[in-house]
Amino acid sequence: MATRDTGGQSQSGKNRKDDEVDTPPPATNPEAAERREKMGEDVDDLLDEIDSVLEENAEEFIRGYVQKGGE
Repeated sequence: MATRDTGGQSQSGKNRKDDEVDTPPPATNPEAAERREKMGEDVDDLLDEIDSVLEENAEEFIRGYVQKGGE
């Protein structure tokens, strides 16, 4: 008897969304939310600083990564 290769995937008559249960998001601890917001601000500040350094010294920055003489 020949079997059909499904590529390792099984199919069911259901949609994936049918299997998902609508659950409310977990309650957020106010302290955790504040830390997350502060961390996001810190990351934004760091990215802004990197961006400004690259704008000022892009050529020098790139030269630091260019291989010289097959190194």
